Amino acid sequence: MNAIISVVGEGLLADFVCGKLVDSYQVLRQTDFTLDLPKAAKLVLVLHDEWPSSGYFAAEELLQQVGIPWLRGFISMNEGIIGPLVRPGAPGCSQCADNRRFTASPGDIQSEKSSPSGIWHTAHLLIAETQRVLLGSRAYTEEHMYIVNLKTLDSSLHFILPDPLCEVCGSLPDDSSAAAIFLLEPRPKINTDSYRCRPIDDLKQHLFRDYLDSRTGVFNAKMLDLESPFAGVGVNLPSFLLGDEVTGGRSFSYAESELTAILEGLERHCGVTPRGKRTVIYDSFNGIADHALDPSKVGLYSKEQYAQPDFTFEPFDPDLPIDWIWGYSLVQKRPILVPESLAYYSSGFGSGFVQEGSNGCALGGSLEEAVLHGILEVAERDSFLMTWYAQLPIPRLDPFSANDQELKLMVERLRAVAGYDIHLFNMTMENGIPSIWALAKSVSPGKLNLICAAGAHLDPVRAAKSAIHELAGRYIFLQEKFETGLEHFKQMLDDPFLVFQMEDHAMLYGLPQAEERLKFLLDGQRPLRTFDEEFRRKAGHADLTDDLKDIIEVFRSLNLDVIAVDQSSLETLRNGLHCVKVLIPGMLPMTFGHHLHRLTGLERVLRVPVELGYAKDPLTAGQLNPHPHPFL
Repeated sequence: MNAIISVVGEGLLADFVCGKLVDSYQVLRQTDFTLDLPKAAKLVLVLHDEWPSSGYFAAEELLQQVGIPWLRGFISMNEGIIGPLVRPGAPGCSQCADNRRFTASPGDIQSEKSSPSGIWHTAHLLIAETQRVLLGSRAYTEEHMYIVNLKTLDSSLHFILPDPLCEVCGSLPDDSSAAAIFLLEPRPKINTDSYRCRPIDDLKQHLFRDYLDSRTGVFNAKMLDLESPFAGVGVNLPSFLLGDEVTGGRSFSYAESELTAILEGLERHCGVTPRGKRTVIYDSFNGIADHALDPSKVGLYSKEQYAQPDFTFEPFDPDLPIDWIWGYSLVQKRPILVPESLAYYSSGFGSGFVQEGSNGCALGGSLEEAVLHGILEVAERDSFLMTWYAQLPIPRLDPFSANDQELKLMVERLRAVAGYDIHLFNMTMENGIPSIWALAKSVSPGKLNLICAAGAHLDPVRAAKSAIHELAGRYIFLQEKFETGLEHFKQMLDDPFLVFQMEDHAMLYGLPQAEERLKFLLDGQRPLRTFDEEFRRKAGHADLTDDLKDIIEVFRSLNLDVIAVDQSSLETLRNGLHCVKVLIPGMLPMTFGHHLHRLTGLERVLRVPVELGYAKDPLTAGQLNPHPHPFL
């Protein structure tokens, strides 16, 4: 007896498909889901000549219940869409496909009249897929979707990454204290010089297949930077809520830069909103204070800032209920609740008590690796801001003293190709994590005068290279923007509150008139120091977790906590990638927009200069640098 196929829908596409299948199968046809589907059907085809105005919710609801696999086909914007094949109970459904397609290519949601030949071609692909499913072969539309150009008949297959937030097939677990417990496990390094536990080349095939696709991908475009001194690649992360965001990878190889750009983008993707767990705790701080982070310890705004006209944030109220996420204190070794607005940097979209950025967000091949690199980023930003606010005359480094040929060539190339002299400074704070301030000084008039960036790493030479890559990867973009907005940027000299966007900070110090604000660094009276004089070299561990344990003990000795919030989602875990947000209460968070600097409650900036020998007495708030910082 021939297999039973149920066809739901009407129009030319449904007519063509039914006309070809009826000779080989029992085809039962109905126009919609108002009639009961035959329980004996092996497959349901849902076919329309245009994308249904109500989408495919009815199909998902009914077919999930009866447990019958189904395949859709429809016409949209002179394209035929086939798939994905939806199997009840499995992640990846029509709603996931539509979410991915509409986000990656948002203009593709309307239909128009299509040619019969194009519809006929789409019908033949549908028929072939139907036969594969019924024969038990793996269908091409398993986890994929065909897109057919109805004019040229070109067909392409696109991967559909299941959406953990999908309202049909998504199933996020409830956030819990038990799930937040983080037991450090051994993580052997790739080699003794590495601070990663998984080679990036192992991810190459999976990153491109699962995340980069112009029509359905988490990232829908890549851009090669052919002008910068080194190999730069950007990937575009589209979002309905936040708009497009380009994340970049910078190295000496375009292939490696493309991989790191995708990894950086996944970190941003996970850091925006919870994608791996469902927030369940809504309470006031006073209601949960015995097992929660006190938000006042992460840096708030002053009373004067909160009182500014049109300021979008409200003072923290310990009696006001807010959303909380479970994190884990690696110092106290216990779960701890963290405000969701601190754990995810776009939660609330401008409401709440502070604006949190991507500070401390990191991606790794294990949770331990991600936490280590999250700590390094927190240290980098804190060191930069501590140096800036306290105007510390930190040691200037001789880049050639590192005896690293690669670093030497980077410095020389930026001078020869970009026209910038590179100055390096040791801005390591009391935690001992090597941190480097890189300052590029133009040798040509008319260009951005100064550009500042930073890097932190357990290897100070790598910290220096990381900071230089940041400079090299952005200066061309910044120069173009600087030339078009020069008059506006000049106004920032007298009105710091015009420094509103991230790039404004760099633009301000592109002005020669702003150079005097960095004289505490550029004072030529201090001698150059060597890397060996400034950094005590020590043998690294063979296991990355041992490096992490050493760092945690340092922060314990400084009475600073290290809190990790697991931001991983099923999207990253499918490839063994873990994402975290690291919070170290008391350290300075990087902020952009001068009106949003966060110093209230962070007394380290007043006392650490004394501990490091830069001042005789603790600073006062009035002694802190009043100007916008120059961080890139």
